[in-house]
Amino acid sequence: MKRIVIYIISAVVALTSAAADDNDKTFAEASFKSTTADLGFIKEEKGIARCEFEFTNTGNSPLIIIEAKASCGCTNPDFPRQPIAPGKKGKIKVKFNPTGGSGGFRKTITVKTNGREKRTSLYIEGSIIPRK
Repeated sequence: MKRIVIYIISAVVALTSAAADDNDKTFAEASFKSTTADLGFIKEEKGIARCEFEFTNTGNSPLIIIEAKASCGCTNPDFPRQPIAPGKKGKIKVKFNPTGGSGGFRKTITVKTNGREKRTSLYIEGSIIPRK
């Protein structure tokens, strides 16, 4: 009997806290203009290719980017270290090093924030034309 009461109380507490999260009116949210950047055909001898992902904080609380991490060492993201105010824009700048690669690629940058969506995946893709 005690176990049943404990399970019921636990369920009520869990549901109450979930409802409280839904009713929270202050939040940050990174809305990206696009989550994929097509770099097209990249000649290996041309070196580093660059792109940017523009976003807006569409929430009503400051947005903090905690981390932007690439799926491999050939991709290097740079992100704003300061909080982004509600309604303001920011950019995540990405450098891609094609050295040693050939053919098609698709790399992932995982962005971790304090926003509603805790993680967002960004993608860069294209094809590397190797040196002759």
